[in-house]
Amino acid sequence: MKKITVLFIFISFFGYGQKTVKADLSSPNATLYTHIYFLLPENYDLDKAATTVRERNRAEAQFIAKRIKEIYDGNGLILDFSKIPTDANYVDTVDFGVRTLKHNANRYAPFPVRLPEVYIEKYNNRWYYSQETIDNLEKIYSKTFPLEFTWFNKKFPEFFTITVNDVLIWKPVALLITLILSVILFFILEPIMFFLLRLLQRIFFKNISDSKTMAVLHELAKPIVFIIIIRFIKKVLPSLQMVKLNALFLTGLKIAETVFWIFVILKLLKTILNFYHEYHPEKKTKLDKQLAPILNKVVQGIVIFIGFLHILTVFGVDPTTVLAGASIGGVAVAFAAQDSVKNLIGTMVIFLDKPFQLDDWVQFAGVEGSVERVGLRSTQIRAADTTLFQVPNSKISEADINNKGLRVFRRYTLELGIRYDTPPDLIETFVDGIKEIIALHPSTKSQSYNVSFISFGASSLNIMVNVYFKGLDWGQEQESKHILHLGIVRLAAALGVEFAFPSTTMMVEQFPGQESLAPNYMKDKAKIESEVKKIMDAFDSKDHEMDPNASSLPGG
Repeated sequence: MKKITVLFIFISFFGYGQKTVKADLSSPNATLYTHIYFLLPENYDLDKAATTVRERNRAEAQFIAKRIKEIYDGNGLILDFSKIPTDANYVDTVDFGVRTLKHNANRYAPFPVRLPEVYIEKYNNRWYYSQETIDNLEKIYSKTFPLEFTWFNKKFPEFFTITVNDVLIWKPVALLITLILSVILFFILEPIMFFLLRLLQRIFFKNISDSKTMAVLHELAKPIVFIIIIRFIKKVLPSLQMVKLNALFLTGLKIAETVFWIFVILKLLKTILNFYHEYHPEKKTKLDKQLAPILNKVVQGIVIFIGFLHILTVFGVDPTTVLAGASIGGVAVAFAAQDSVKNLIGTMVIFLDKPFQLDDWVQFAGVEGSVERVGLRSTQIRAADTTLFQVPNSKISEADINNKGLRVFRRYTLELGIRYDTPPDLIETFVDGIKEIIALHPSTKSQSYNVSFISFGASSLNIMVNVYFKGLDWGQEQESKHILHLGIVRLAAALGVEFAFPSTTMMVEQFPGQESLAPNYMKDKAKIESEVKKIMDAFDSKDHEMDPNASSLPGG
């Protein structure tokens, strides 16, 4: 009796351990499990694995089931059944734009980012591999296995069957040969790539051949060659069909390729910027020199962020999900730092529109001064009294800016008031003399000026003087005024012309025993002309060149 009981327990236990797994197509999880489980060496049953393919004869279904498993293995993709839905009515709400099915259909893609073309769909309450997957199977297979060892397999079939510790010996041998070929390729392609980069550099940046440029081109050539070699290895690896190693190798290679691409793009941006700065200085403004490095850092940040998103796809993360999460967080950050965002946009507007350059004299919204520095957030403006204004770039980008630094000439207007009793001929001679002083002035635009007797003031006869100075610097303008003013004062003194000032004068012309208070104006025309000639000769003979050490204090 004891023997029978023990035997029964043994049989029960053994029977439980040998539990039969049936083909189940009731849910996405069940269908994919059925497919993979019955293609494993210890559970191999091709007929049951082929049940995941519908409307095909037995041979075709078996071929398709094996093909799909090889595609998974070649891409290093391993199904995680804990994440695959068990709901029989599962609905895929994501549209990857590669399927003919309608949106929100009963379908499931096990690898929606890395292999979106392969997915299962529900048909008559069962889940099968989709018709689109089967129709595109050969195209997907060719894309996965571009390099096969078919020729070697036919020539040396026995070599492809040799195993050591249950490992096919041809696989590690093929991997070793691939690595050796990669090293050889590097030494062949590196000088070729350098030559191509040198050719491009000669086309876009002529007459550049210094050692610094050569070093930069070598730095660019190496990572580009590494990317080419990585692409080569990625083409060979799937054909080795080393499932777990493929998954590890392909993941590492994709990350390395992304990192190399980031390095190449960043290095290329820096190289182009350096070439532009060093070899085309005439095309840059002062503002470009200051803002270009700032915007270059912004672009670098964008490149690194895009590279980070691409690395996430290697791990099966949908970048749109990351962007959606980032946008939600971005909204909160934007509300908290909206002024900073506005200032950053304002900086880009200033860089693109260039409403002013460094050292330009600008006036807007109650601020007037010389532009000293444009930063990522604000612009520094130095006023005439040396006060420093820190103005947010967002306000500058929206303001009406009067850029006096873009003036071709500096306009200067003054009004001279002379006494009412000045004789008309003397007034005319005085006006003509001022015109001649302006014409002889070294810093005026001699063809554009106005000197006219314009009005009768309360206590003076008013003469308007309107001139245009060539020097745009504030210090040069003051020196030019100084020369002009001295010439006018000397002319007035020589002619006996007196300047009026607000006053009330009571005059008694013929008081007994007293001389008249009226000025004794020069009336001899010949003498007047002689005096004017003396003044002009003296003015013209003086050295009126601008002093190079003249003050350049800010002002407008």
